[in-house]
Amino acid sequence: MKKTIITLILGFSAILQAQEIKKIKQDTVHENKPFKLDEVIVSTAFNKIQSQNVMKVEHSSIKELQQNGTSTLIEGLATIPGVSQVSTGTSIGKPVIRGLSGNRVLVYSQGVRIENQQFGDEHGLGLNDAGIESVEVIKGPASLLYGSDALGGVLYFNPEKFANTNTFKGDFNQRLFSNTLGSNTSLGLKTSGKNWKVLARGTYDTHSDYAIADGDRVTNTRYNETDFKTGIGYSNSKFSSVLRYNFNKLDLGIPENGVSEQTTSKKTDYPSQAIDNNLLSLNNIFFFKNSKLDVDLGYIDNDRSELEDGNIAVLHMKLKTFNYDAKYHLPKMGKVESILGIQGMRQTNTNSGEEFLIPDATTNDFGFFGTGNYEWKSNVFQAGIRFDNRKIISESHGISGDEDSFQAIDKSFNSFNASLGYKTNLANDLSLRLNVASGFRAPNLAELTSNGVHEGTNRYEVGNPNLKTEQNVQTDLNLEYKTSHFEFFANGFYNHINNYIYTSPAGNQINGFDVFDYIQNDAKLFGGEIGLHFHPHPLDWLHYETSFETVTGKKQDGDYLPLIPANNWNNTIRTEFKIKNWLDDGFASLQVSTTFNQGNVSGFETKSKGYTLVHLGFGGKIKFGKTAFDLNLNGNNLLDKTYISHLSRFKIDGIPNIGRNIVLGMNFNL
Repeated sequence: MKKTIITLILGFSAILQAQEIKKIKQDTVHENKPFKLDEVIVSTAFNKIQSQNVMKVEHSSIKELQQNGTSTLIEGLATIPGVSQVSTGTSIGKPVIRGLSGNRVLVYSQGVRIENQQFGDEHGLGLNDAGIESVEVIKGPASLLYGSDALGGVLYFNPEKFANTNTFKGDFNQRLFSNTLGSNTSLGLKTSGKNWKVLARGTYDTHSDYAIADGDRVTNTRYNETDFKTGIGYSNSKFSSVLRYNFNKLDLGIPENGVSEQTTSKKTDYPSQAIDNNLLSLNNIFFFKNSKLDVDLGYIDNDRSELEDGNIAVLHMKLKTFNYDAKYHLPKMGKVESILGIQGMRQTNTNSGEEFLIPDATTNDFGFFGTGNYEWKSNVFQAGIRFDNRKIISESHGISGDEDSFQAIDKSFNSFNASLGYKTNLANDLSLRLNVASGFRAPNLAELTSNGVHEGTNRYEVGNPNLKTEQNVQTDLNLEYKTSHFEFFANGFYNHINNYIYTSPAGNQINGFDVFDYIQNDAKLFGGEIGLHFHPHPLDWLHYETSFETVTGKKQDGDYLPLIPANNWNNTIRTEFKIKNWLDDGFASLQVSTTFNQGNVSGFETKSKGYTLVHLGFGGKIKFGKTAFDLNLNGNNLLDKTYISHLSRFKIDGIPNIGRNIVLGMNFNL
């Protein structure tokens, strides 16, 4: 049967076979349901639509996240079940997937992995949501496709699409934030011909110190961000190529004095961080008669400075990373699809400031893998195996025994990993997914070499050059029931990690700071998410959604792991409506989010009290004659509740999270 290839530009192209779409249409017509094509999941190997994917992947558009009224991209991600954030105020947030964060979670943008010194507690995501179409979340080890550091999961950001063929589009987006007196302004332009496509987008984000519920502002939590994205693409029947560039400049205040000087200034005070990030990606697809080759290349230049009392950086680190990834989709043999791939990275870290946090070093990764997918009737079976090597060579620095001195290391880490997945339909509307996968993470430079005060944690950290590779095995079970008016899901997981790396007090002090050593112990995490979406007939305008998520993390000795998010229960009532002549796609929502007490804490944490937050949202497409624009109005923490998140780095100082925040967003198509 002749195959028709549909190319979807999502940073790079994904392929669907026409007979697969035909089968979906036949099934939905037979069941007398409206035809609606699921999203193509780009972050997994075979780019299947969600209903055919062996692995359960959370997919959300950035527009959907913005409709929640969140201020930053990481805040929006934290509304996805199983995802949370370690935060330092409103400016710095690190993603947490089922209790794992930092170098245990990989972030991909424009088809390449993001490297920005993510080991640091005060090193945030480093991405702006402008110019991003959607996000896919893999919750669990994904080392088969992504290598080291994908032990806990992957956040995969799809860039915005190009304009349709022979069209020109422009848009202007403005968001205002009452709490931080902030604004986010974005302008985008794009045009496409028959083969060539071009786009560009510029964004500026600026915020004052955030206010807590009593009206006081947390000093020096202000920040400013400049972001520019552009891309050019070319495609024909045999070849597709997309070149994209993203420049992101961050000026972040580092809060040290809590609630002190009160000001609404947006100019950061000292200490502060200045971060310039350049991301260049080239995504290519070569189409052959019965196969295809994907080649993705990426270059990231991350320049990070920490300023204490002037324009001269006390800490200045430059991280340069080159990534390559090639996957060959072999000709299909009956019902079997297969992929062979190689992947690698070369990374250099250099210091030019007075202080050293980590030494000058070079990291080289190389991995190769193979995976196969077999479908029969309503069943899908997928398996794969991979080998990786990471080599780290660092330079010595300083006088041995002194603070900020480092011994040279030359370490090599090897790992074999595998995955096995099965998906089937237990009934017409009930599906089951079962996945078992392993993952690994080589120790990072900080864990291997640290010798000094880490300002992000206010303790003297001593690295361990003898650390072993973290290795985990996770089992996932997903049940999903879906009809036109009712959806239900239940996800459960058990994650066992060998050689889990963490810090432990040594029992002494250096220069007045408690000394912490990096040590290892086996650990386990378990929990999951459960939820439903009720869309009653004939009340087609009404939606009720509820979800509950939980995770528990323990070391082998029975102690709890640190930075484990508290249990959370979200309830949302949403209405959809239209008001003739002036409002299309209207919606109004009421969300009640309950976070429970967190009493399962490590020996260095304190317990956290639960809280309930109320959020309201309203929006739609407003029409005035020939003029139309999208509008969102949100009230977050509407009751101005005083609360402290368990994963807030301000928790130790008793500083609450952000108070009430009214967010107004408008988008005009030019």
